[in-house]
Amino acid sequence: MEMDGLDFLNSPPLKTVRFGGSVVETLTKYRQGDSSDYELLKHQLADPEIKDAQIISWLQEFRSCVTQLNKDHEQLIYTVLRLPWVSRSQAVVEEYMTFLSNLVSAQTVYLCSCLKMVVSHFTPKRVTICEGGVDISDSDDEDDNLPRNFDRCHQALQLITRYVPATSRFLMPIVQENFPFVQKSSRTLECYVHNLLRMTVYIPSIRRDVLEVIIGKMLKLDVSGSPVNQSALWGREGEKSQFIFNFESNDQPPNTTVMAHPVAERLDTLMAVMMSYIKDVCHVNGSVHVERTKELYKDLLSVFDKLILPTHGSGHVQYMHFYLCSFRLALAEAFLDHLWKILQSPSQPAVLRQAAAGFMGSFLARAKFVPLPTVRACLDLLLSWIHRYIDSQDSSGRQACCDISLHGSFYSACQAVFYTLIFRHRGMLEGNMKKGLEYLQSLNLERVVMCQLNPLKVCLPLVTNMFAAITRKYQVVFCYSIIERNNRHMLPVVRSSAGGDSVTTNTNPLDSFFPFDPYLLKSSGQLIEPLYQVWEELADSELLPAKIGQKGSREDEDDFLCGEIPQSEGIVGMTPSSYDSNLRSPSSVGSPPFSYQKPF
Repeated sequence: MEMDGLDFLNSPPLKTVRFGGSVVETLTKYRQGDSSDYELLKHQLADPEIKDAQIISWLQEFRSCVTQLNKDHEQLIYTVLRLPWVSRSQAVVEEYMTFLSNLVSAQTVYLCSCLKMVVSHFTPKRVTICEGGVDISDSDDEDDNLPRNFDRCHQALQLITRYVPATSRFLMPIVQENFPFVQKSSRTLECYVHNLLRMTVYIPSIRRDVLEVIIGKMLKLDVSGSPVNQSALWGREGEKSQFIFNFESNDQPPNTTVMAHPVAERLDTLMAVMMSYIKDVCHVNGSVHVERTKELYKDLLSVFDKLILPTHGSGHVQYMHFYLCSFRLALAEAFLDHLWKILQSPSQPAVLRQAAAGFMGSFLARAKFVPLPTVRACLDLLLSWIHRYIDSQDSSGRQACCDISLHGSFYSACQAVFYTLIFRHRGMLEGNMKKGLEYLQSLNLERVVMCQLNPLKVCLPLVTNMFAAITRKYQVVFCYSIIERNNRHMLPVVRSSAGGDSVTTNTNPLDSFFPFDPYLLKSSGQLIEPLYQVWEELADSELLPAKIGQKGSREDEDDFLCGEIPQSEGIVGMTPSSYDSNLRSPSSVGSPPFSYQKPF
């Protein structure tokens, strides 16, 4: 008998082995107060070693009595929903899907539970690995069956949607609740986002909400955590290269294949998934499908207005709009028109109007696919509005002052114009210098820089000095006398407690943000690179005014062209005159100290 017992334990069963009565009998006994078989059934269903034949047999029985499986039996149903059906044989999968269809049709009370179960399979299953004697739970990224398993999940979800048309209403809260923490592995995040996007193909009504959830999580990645400098991002030790908005001599990242910073790696992965999705939705047989592209543009623009535009300091997420706009000029022009309407609208909050100006200037400067006629048309709109703004100030009879809280949109529009001209002036002048100069002179930039509102005093020094150097070279407008006057009229010298004089100045009063600064994510960046206008350095003769060439300015120029950030808000121990002599040259004015640092 003992040997028989050992044989029984060690040999595989020849047929399905189960204990207790049928599901119908078990439910009947449970209603009569006898729960022994009921608990045995739950225990057997939860057995990790459960065989395919057992699963099929039970599912068939559950289907025959599905009308009895009301809310009283939710613990039993939850056990059935935890069955490992996704990774089992095709016969199990088919039987399970039939069961799900019957269940949600007969007992809608279990709809959300079924949806949660399917969504829980959108990421690789968790496994426990031992590292240094410590058990660590992580996703099983090496599972070769993941694509097949995901296919099965989407088949199940499509079935449920077919039987319960209201499914989409209940799906979004579940999707949000189950979104993996952004600290999870890149693979986990990639799988989940990919599956959410795949859902939008057969449940199009939830696409905008899905995009909003995904982009919201990506923005948290983009701006989260303590600032990490560029060398940390790219894994180059011993280099110091914190990066802000910069006219960069090193616009392009080194040719590495793996992001060194885990946050950057996760964001890079998600940006690649998003841009792949955008391309697939918008293209049919290699050509842009106008209607599908237009609909996706509307959804993404809605998310842009709600999440991206109000978020200060995101460095990459907005590039999915940049990428989409590259498909058709009409999209780029629609995006610019949208930004323009926000900028000029008095009903919009000032912070959004300023952000819209930043996006407009940065997009015009950096998007290679925006042709010069469109750039000129946008400059005409901006300058026309700027001149009307100046007119209204002049006609008011009041002395205008540099009040950013009152005139922030004006200053942001001016900075957008200066920034665009810095990047696009060569294109305007190449081909036909005379015609190009006539156009630049027609903008009446001199009136802008000389108006009482004094935009050169408020805009980022790096921008004003580059703009001054370029406009001086082509004798379009002369800015240096105004810049020097602005530098002389700094805040009064304050005697510090430590002795000596100190001057404190905010070099970025507009809190400037250039959303299309260089894209630093390696993998997804391959799609952006051919569309992106890098900064082309000016020669020293273009940068420096004739009478200025202070000692040390060349070194300072290298610093700011590489994106170095001054590490102090104040200049200590200087009188206004010495402060002036140090900041007069366009090559020696650095970027703002702490107002914006990218997260990596």
